Amino acid sequence: MTDKGLFGQFGGSYVPEDLEKVLQVLADEFEKAKQDPTFIQEFKEVLAEFVGRENPLTYARNLSENQGGAKIYLKREDLNHTGAHKINNAIGQILLAKRMGAKRVIAETGAGQHGVATATACAMFGIECIIYMGKHDMKRQALNVFRMELLGAKVVSVDAGQGRLKDAVDAALGDLVENYQNTFYLLGSAVGPHPFPSMVKFFQSVISEESKRQIVEKEGKLPTAVIACTGGGSNAIGAFAHYMEDEAVRLIGVEPAEAPSLTEGVPAVIHGFKCLTLLDEEGNPKPTYSIAAGLDYPGIGPEHSHLKETGRGEYVTVTGQQALEAFKVLSETEGIIPALESAHAVAHAMNVAKELKQEDIIIVNLSGRGDKDVQQVFEMEHGSKE
Repeated sequence: MTDKGLFGQFGGSYVPEDLEKVLQVLADEFEKAKQDPTFIQEFKEVLAEFVGRENPLTYARNLSENQGGAKIYLKREDLNHTGAHKINNAIGQILLAKRMGAKRVIAETGAGQHGVATATACAMFGIECIIYMGKHDMKRQALNVFRMELLGAKVVSVDAGQGRLKDAVDAALGDLVENYQNTFYLLGSAVGPHPFPSMVKFFQSVISEESKRQIVEKEGKLPTAVIACTGGGSNAIGAFAHYMEDEAVRLIGVEPAEAPSLTEGVPAVIHGFKCLTLLDEEGNPKPTYSIAAGLDYPGIGPEHSHLKETGRGEYVTVTGQQALEAFKVLSETEGIIPALESAHAVAHAMNVAKELKQEDIIIVNLSGRGDKDVQQVFEMEHGSKE
């Protein structure tokens, strides 16, 4: 294990020696790219011209007035090309893959948004793309599977374990170990061995870089709280990044009550890094289930684990039913259908707003749009066609 990529006791790189060498090359190339003005310029240009950044910070007037208390603003990652925050990181990493001469890109996906983003980026740069996805998630996110295939990706069904996100990560890591000489693993969340958590944070930090400037322009001050859902933790770490040093700004992560890694997890190694993890009686990662496939993970990013341990981050749970209610409320009051993942953050923001004063401000990171979830919600409400 290296001492690099540590956030307190969390993070690090617990991988076989051969893979450690591959990851060290990746870490070195990432550090060079970060310092290369040409790389950063290309990243910003693609975000502007292809992704559609910067996206708005929308005042949710009706939702705010309905709740009473604080003003609620929505950081509109749902308006990005492909419909979620995932594309920010996919573009950054695909540029790094191109820089490193990779011939083949692999990725894992739960809700399918990272898979779509990766397939999109690979199509743009003409690189072979293989996406690992749990069998169960493929059924409930069939539309995103079709999108990935339309974009030229090969989607591999993972039947092992529960057939969910953890199992897809297992399969992708196995592929990397076998094919590291020509393959780039485009990891979608702020998890995994070093340097992945730091890379994902770097590329996703554009979210808070924009929102911090936007809220000061609109309100003349920083928010009281920034709220984001946490599954693996990429949208949340991006939403928090530029507020870390602003101690007065509360950083609140919202996880599903059905997969409460931060609230009930213990320090353990999963997928090559140490984080707060839900374990069963045998000490193995515990089976999880959330109505939001993108939050269905028994661990969490190492920096979130550190923020929880130090108290800088606040982490709470929301039930699937509460998220479903928020999904409907935001749709009805603002004309914005959120992803079920994002709906967890909206649900908690509605509660926090009531506790705060009218001069207080909440920014909710609306990590994705709900197109992918409408069929699932319809079937939950009206019964499956099967």
